Amino acid sequence: MRVPNSVVLPVGTHVDCCKEEEVEEKSHDIMAKITAMLAERKSNLTHFINNLEGSEEPKFYVDQWERLKEMESCTLSILNLVAVNCTDHRDIKKLEATILEHVKNEELFPEVVRVLPPVYRQVESAIVDIAQSEEMADHGMMDLEHLLSRLSQRKHLAHLGRGLLQDILRYLHRIGLVVWYEEINHLESTVFLQPTFLITMFKLLVRYRLVQQLESIS
Repeated sequence: MRVPNSVVLPVGTHVDCCKEEEVEEKSHDIMAKITAMLAERKSNLTHFINNLEGSEEPKFYVDQWERLKEMESCTLSILNLVAVNCTDHRDIKKLEATILEHVKNEELFPEVVRVLPPVYRQVESAIVDIAQSEEMADHGMMDLEHLLSRLSQRKHLAHLGRGLLQDILRYLHRIGLVVWYEEINHLESTVFLQPTFLITMFKLLVRYRLVQQLESIS
């Protein structure tokens, strides 16, 4: 809801635990709740904005008003829910085909036809090679300057600069090939070449009833 021009594809799993008529009923119910949620959000934003504009000293609330107006301008496209049985490979392929079909829709993604410079593909290929190399640690973490140095050792990337690399990393972060938290000061110089490592780590640290589990250890 905070990302401009977002496109969301709701996916319902565990179809194998429901009867056919239940799947359709639940799908309609979920989509109706999403529609109601978006309508409520829009109504609340309008209410908050009107309250700030109607306050006795509106100049004191300019920052809040600007944030709310920015959120109000964020459009959100909700696609039809896809119900899948995760134990059935055919359903997974169906979901994959649906995602690809939407991604190729120029109305949803106007930039889908943009042609990237060849250097983007070259850097992407080189990063995959580095991530899969034997000397790469399992955690896949690499200092940004060290990554630039490794890439620059390749003949066709000898003139790769830091600024261009950062632009390419932003693109690779968006498509999920790497993870680079450039907006976090303590992590801006670290590139995660193995995003799955972060998932594994978060699963260990962020879990249901973690406090109770820790307290139960003698």
